[in-house]
Order: sequence, then C-alpha cells, then structure tokens
Amino acid sequence: MQINAEKKAVTPNRAWLAIKKNYVFWLMLAPSLIMLGLFAYAPMFGITVAFRNFNFRYGLFRSPWVGFDNFMFIVNSGRLGLLIRNTLFYNIIFIITGTIAALVIAIMVSEISSKWFKKVSQSLIFLPNFISWVVIASIFASLVHPELGLISAIYRNLGFGTLDIYANTEVWRWLLPLLRMWRTAGFGSVIYLAAIMGLDQECYESAKLDGANIFQEIWHITLPMLRPTIVILTLLSLGGILRGDFDMFFNIIGNNGLLFRTTDIIDTYVFRTLVITNNIGMASAAGFFQSVFGFFFIIICNKLVKIVEPDYALF
Repeated sequence: MQINAEKKAVTPNRAWLAIKKNYVFWLMLAPSLIMLGLFAYAPMFGITVAFRNFNFRYGLFRSPWVGFDNFMFIVNSGRLGLLIRNTLFYNIIFIITGTIAALVIAIMVSEISSKWFKKVSQSLIFLPNFISWVVIASIFASLVHPELGLISAIYRNLGFGTLDIYANTEVWRWLLPLLRMWRTAGFGSVIYLAAIMGLDQECYESAKLDGANIFQEIWHITLPMLRPTIVILTLLSLGGILRGDFDMFFNIIGNNGLLFRTTDIIDTYVFRTLVITNNIGMASAAGFFQSVFGFFFIIICNKLVKIVEPDYALF
C-alpha cells in the first residue's frame, strides 16, 4: 500500500502533461474557451432573476428574493395545460416535417447531375431562410386578405365563398407547419446533403451492378446510412421542445385572440404578460422552466436511444 501511494505521488498529472505537450493547440483554442466562458457561462448567473422580484433601482444583486413566486403566474393562469400542449404539438410537427422535407431536398439535390443546375437549385432552396418572418407575415397577410388577397380572390372565384383565415382556428394547425417547412427546410438540408456527399460510393456502384434502380439505392443505401445523422439532429432539436418559434407566431398571429386556442404558445403568452406587468422575473422564470424541461427531456430521449442503439447516442 505504501509503494502504491509513493507511485501515485511521483506519477505526474496526465492531464497537465497532455496540455504541456500540445500547448500550441490549447493556445489556439484559448480564444474560443474565453468567449464561451464570457458569453455562455458567466451570464448564467442571471438565472437568479427567476427567483427575485427584480427592480432596476436595486439591480441584480440587491433585488429581493421571492422564491418560486415568479413561477406561479403561469401555473395559476389556467392556461398552462393549453400552452404546453400547443408548444409540444407544434414543435413535434416542426421536427417531423422539417426532417422529412430536409431529407427529400438533400436527396433530390444530390441526384442532380448538372453542376450549374445543382448550384442554382441550392441557392433558390436556401433563399427563404434569409427572409425575415416580418416580411413573410406581411406577404402572407396580403395574399390571404379577405377582400384584396390573391388567394382569397381565387378561392372566391371558385365558388367557395369568402376566405377568412384569421377567423378560422383549425386551419393554423397545418398552415403554420407548412410555412415553417417552406422557410427552414432548404437550410436544414445542408447537413444531410454534406452527409450524403460523404457516403461510400462503392456501395452505390455495387448496387448498380446488382441491378438496383435509383429508388432502391435511396431506400436501401442512402436512408440507412443517414440514420445516425437523423438521430443526432433530432436529439439536438429535442432540447428546445418546449421553446416555440416566437418570431413566427408573433409576426403571423400577432394578438389575434380568436386564434389563441390553437396557436398560443408559452413564448407568446409570456411576452404578452411581460408587456402588461413589466415583470422581468416572470419571463425569466418561464425561460428557466423551458430550459430545465428541455434538459431532462433530451437526457431521457438520449437514454432511450442508447438502449436501442448505443452508437447513435449523443453521450
């Protein structure tokens, strides 16, 4: 036992030796680590706002503690179940439709043989992602205006009567996913397209020799080999399962109370409450709740993936 203790005392720290041996790489990494600490970890002290009655006069350190009182505003609102249900519903639909659309786009682009047409197609597909939701909401509102909108005019001329989308609650359950898919699917296909470009081409050559057509190649080679990428990206998306796309919902739906039953999410409700009460602590409490829920949700999902297929898990 004494000899082992002496060996442990004499044996230098392996981590320090690794740093000393690769000090050039650590110096290159240092700016990124400093930025990460300053802008990602240091601001996490602001989480305490969720447990304080924040007052600008007293600041972050002298504002009084109120415990979990800030969390009760959303619990006692009577809308917590509706807000969580809507947020989860839309995020799950967004993940499913976004993944399918991104995969389809990536596969279609990868099969284009003409280089110039592939570049043009990629540019056109990526373009919607760079359009602000404010612009999209304005264009969309103009198209579906009950009297002056182009879509409303076509709908009326076909004999279906007046189209008033902003008074129809159920139509938004599929309309919002379509709008988001149109805007984000092209950009989301970048990772899948890069993964497809990195697949072993010998598999495709062997399949062609065996007489496989393009659809058989996609089904039996491309999709199975993309499965790890699909699982990892899905797990990363699940971390924000309780965070809604505030820009989209706020700009397209706005304060239309007629649609709150099917379109109101946690983020929009907290924003409206913050405008009325000006209570930053309540907004911080809602954000803290969303982050904690997302953290445990992704841990559980990652554990399930690890049980089924350990190689596909994040950690």
